[in-house]
Amino acid sequence: MVRRIESPTRIPVPGGKVIDEYVGRVNSGDEQVSIAHMVAPPGWEEPAQTPEFAEYTLVLKGSVVVEHEGGTTVIEAGQVFACEPGEKIRYTSGPAGAEYVAVCLPAFSPDTANREE
Repeated sequence: MVRRIESPTRIPVPGGKVIDEYVGRVNSGDEQVSIAHMVAPPGWEEPAQTPEFAEYTLVLKGSVVVEHEGGTTVIEAGQVFACEPGEKIRYTSGPAGAEYVAVCLPAFSPDTANREE
């Protein structure tokens, strides 16, 4: 079945980051995949998490800094970061902030992100 999704749902988060979910549990009711456009200001950071989903992050502008068990990886515009379920990661934005698209399989859920306090 073909579906047209007219617009995203803006999901409120602290720290000045903007999340517009196009496909996922909130906007379209999809549980298999989520696709969200995000904009994070310079200095934005979030707690470490060990998600139960795979995540693919395509950076459009700026950079995303990813802390993980193997060290720290900087993802620049035009690059993708991919992580598997069960990997502990922590995202921050680079000095110019970041604009990116995140795809999660299955769809993102706060309950399965397993964020640290």
